[in-house]
Amino acid sequence: MRFLGAFGLIGVCLLMALVWQVQAWRYGAQLELQSVRHAQALSQQNQAILHQQQAEQTKRQALEQQLSTSDHQYIQELNDAQRNQAALRDRLATADVRLSVLLATVASGCTVPAAPSAGGVVHAASRARLDPAHAQRIIRITDDGDNALIALRACQAYVQAVAH
Repeated sequence: MRFLGAFGLIGVCLLMALVWQVQAWRYGAQLELQSVRHAQALSQQNQAILHQQQAEQTKRQALEQQLSTSDHQYIQELNDAQRNQAALRDRLATADVRLSVLLATVASGCTVPAAPSAGGVVHAASRARLDPAHAQRIIRITDDGDNALIALRACQAYVQAVAH
């Protein structure tokens, strides 16, 4: 009987080792399945992040293109305004054009003679010519104002583009 007891004990040990091995295989299979699922989840997350980055890059490139176009338009407007102002300054300097101001007539008691004009109407309002130096200063001031308005429009366009 002892002999059978030893075989029984060995059998029980072998049975336990077999059960242990089966459980280890099952646990290993579960870990492998969990690892595969985790890798798939990471892959999906990486793809989602990649798509998001590509969308952001496309959006950024569109914004850069829009800002470049806006900047080009701003520079063109500024150059046109500067060219027009320079032409006006040149015409003032050559006496081709003279700036004048409207005078209040008899009611204010001012007796400055009106500038003669070709084909003028007798009942036209009286005007006085400005000194060329003063006219140049006025043109510079309006030039600065034009430049400021153009820059303001460019800034507003930039803020609107970036905000959207």
